Amino acid sequence: MRAGRRLPSVESMTTGPVAVVTGASRGLGRALARALAEGGYQLIIDARSAAALEAAASGIAGLHAGRVIAIAGDIADPAHRAELAAVASELGGPSLLVNNAGTLGISPLPALADYPAGQLLAALDVNVVAPIALTQLLLPDLRRLGGAVLNVTSDAAVEAYAGWGGYGAAKAALEQASNVLAAEESAVRVWWVDPGDMRTQMHQEAFPGEDVSDRQLPEAVAPAFLRLITERMPSGRYRAADLLPAGV
Repeated sequence: MRAGRRLPSVESMTTGPVAVVTGASRGLGRALARALAEGGYQLIIDARSAAALEAAASGIAGLHAGRVIAIAGDIADPAHRAELAAVASELGGPSLLVNNAGTLGISPLPALADYPAGQLLAALDVNVVAPIALTQLLLPDLRRLGGAVLNVTSDAAVEAYAGWGGYGAAKAALEQASNVLAAEESAVRVWWVDPGDMRTQMHQEAFPGEDVSDRQLPEAVAPAFLRLITERMPSGRYRAADLLPAGV
């Protein structure tokens, strides 16, 4: 697979901490990138769709005077991950990595008894191997800067929902990898966060034909993640609902 295509960046003289946010063209990734931009971060964002990523980057760039670099590509592609790391290094190194990119896998969700092994491997590659591999590339700078890794997980990692075996198994593996990384990296915060049910394209794909409009928008959940980052809370597993003010 070829490396990602770097889209035109928006730059200024303003500097700030650097954050790499994967899967930022829509849903929670885009909401988190916007929140970080408003907090003064320079951003490196990625997604598979160049058109969607460019639209997201343009919207984010209007929020602050910093820099937004969008690099389209597949997070499962080693060359794309290497490019993200190289660009982050050019900006002085990242102090935050948000591993948000992921895949639901097959839709409608199949029972484990019917889950094709090849599709399961593909889901594990995107949801587990890719974030670990990207983290490995960025760890030297994250250690140097006393940074943080934020892995987006799910309640499907800890609860048994029929049909969610493939996705849940992948998220459970990511959670344990996060847990081990937190034990190994004393200079880096490691958080794995369950955002809860949201009104996103992925959630709609999980429930085709159903009305998911009663779920929270990602923008309503993003403040929970921002609190975690700004307060630099201890490494560990968090639920976004527990980080939001009561009643939100």
